[in-house]
Amino acid sequence: MAVHYTPEGYATVTPYMIVKDAAAALDFYVETFGAVELERMEMPDGRVGHAEFALGSSRLMLASEFPDLQALSPETVGGTPVSLMVYVEDVDELFARALAAGATELQPVQDQFYGDRSGTLRDPFGHRWTISTHVEDVTPEEMDRRSKAWAEQATG
Repeated sequence: MAVHYTPEGYATVTPYMIVKDAAAALDFYVETFGAVELERMEMPDGRVGHAEFALGSSRLMLASEFPDLQALSPETVGGTPVSLMVYVEDVDELFARALAAGATELQPVQDQFYGDRSGTLRDPFGHRWTISTHVEDVTPEEMDRRSKAWAEQATG
């Protein structure tokens, strides 16, 4: 039997996050987001060399910073241009729990024109998360109408 190019349980694209303290980040994601830790490989110096966790149907990878390998955290480089999008059953509850656990609100939770209720936060390790609950199916025609109205409002 041939080996498949993607290992079982993995998606084609898997986010790999770098943080200063991967052990603390894993604890945060498990306690706050309800993630399930799948794997943790600790280095002799105590840093996490590689870890994996599941968040719903998605698998993410995580490691501590290794500057000599150019593996740098958002804290070290001054932010991140990437935001992770996560769908959950109750955006309001998870968002409030994340803020209470040390996350910073970037955009408050609110109903969006495209049918989601969502908000964006930065976790204590510098990563951006948009947390959403899908609340309405919107037809392409209605999406077009709403997006134009939103753009007009946004640009004044």
